[in-house]
Amino acid sequence: MRQDETLAPSRLEVIVRKYDGTEHRRWHADLIKQRGPLIVLEGIFESEVEHQLMGRITSGTRSVEYYWLDRCYNVFRLTDKEGTFRSFYCNIGTPAVLADSVLTYVDLDIDVLVELDFSYRVIDLDEFEANVVTQGYSQEVQSKARTALAELITLIEERQFPFSGRSFSDSQLRRSL
Repeated sequence: MRQDETLAPSRLEVIVRKYDGTEHRRWHADLIKQRGPLIVLEGIFESEVEHQLMGRITSGTRSVEYYWLDRCYNVFRLTDKEGTFRSFYCNIGTPAVLADSVLTYVDLDIDVLVELDFSYRVIDLDEFEANVVTQGYSQEVQSKARTALAELITLIEERQFPFSGRSFSDSQLRRSL
């Protein structure tokens, strides 16, 4: 398979771990495209989730998930079941690893919530700082997390990919990847 081609969707399992190796979350998503180090998945919330900042995320909410094999963050583009853009949710973590139909990464706590108007909130910095001590994040991990956060904020503020296509229809979004 060429790494820059659109793929027939295949089902993957996404596993998020904490720094100590414990499993944090798990779900299934469809592999939509891989272009170089970028992997794009599509997932559908199977059940309702109550989120502290985002409120109720209803079942049927669609998540286009952007992971990189060489970047310390990932980005989720959330739309309701009718296709209306809801928000972006970004995670700082280790680069994704894809092997044997499983995509994994380590969550490093820091998240960024991006609203429709591109205002954003950096959240869970306190959790990151606490886990520097309790989980023993190395200096290298701390530095990469802070660098990734700065890079992500630049992408948001400058409306660079994947923050440049929030109003695209599903077909336009797939073509733009």
